[in-house]
Amino acid sequence: MNKKERLEALIAYFSNGNKTAFAAMLGLKPQSINSWIIRNTFDIDLVYSKCAGVSAEWLLTGNGEMLRNEDRQFAIPTVKEQFPLRTDRTIGMQSVPLYELDATAGLVALFNETTRQVPVSHLQIPDLPPCDGALYVRGDSMYPLLKSGDIVLYKEIPYTASSILWGEMYLLSFTLDGEDYITIKYIQRADDDRFVRLVSHNPHHSPKEIPADSIRALALVKASVRFNTMG
Repeated sequence: MNKKERLEALIAYFSNGNKTAFAAMLGLKPQSINSWIIRNTFDIDLVYSKCAGVSAEWLLTGNGEMLRNEDRQFAIPTVKEQFPLRTDRTIGMQSVPLYELDATAGLVALFNETTRQVPVSHLQIPDLPPCDGALYVRGDSMYPLLKSGDIVLYKEIPYTASSILWGEMYLLSFTLDGEDYITIKYIQRADDDRFVRLVSHNPHHSPKEIPADSIRALALVKASVRFNTMG
């Protein structure tokens, strides 16, 4: 396995194949990763310091397993809730970047390849559908299914009326009266096709209809994790 192949294996494992996210994890620009691939090389010291659990021997020579023996099993959160679709395929193990959302930038900037921020950590969880990222839950609109402090893992989707799977749970950003909002809701059809209905799991939150064209970013919620013990 040459260096290019090792680098591609690292990108697939630590960032689900997303070179931009992998570059951000290393503190580099995406162009640096492309340059490494073209030149069949990479900064071994940098990669080893940032990619937890990687075998130094494998990194240097390509021999053996990518992960050290003692690091092949990762701690899993106490509770893992999945929200699968029938068409989902699962991945044996993936490393999902965890972001601390900058409310001033919002989801649009987070989902943009050129402005995507550096993740604060990575979640390594087996047997989930492909996920692009993870965020902490804020608020109680989906309680008790989700509570503040839980983590949701999401799959970004381009927003069009035809892309919505009605009744599914979404992480979305929308703008109303000049104010930006970020929320997690079920999205349902409204009587007027120009609107969509946002529905909470918490019965104390009333459904709200918003103009469909006010939605700026959209992601399917694929799973959530909750820590039930104090570390």
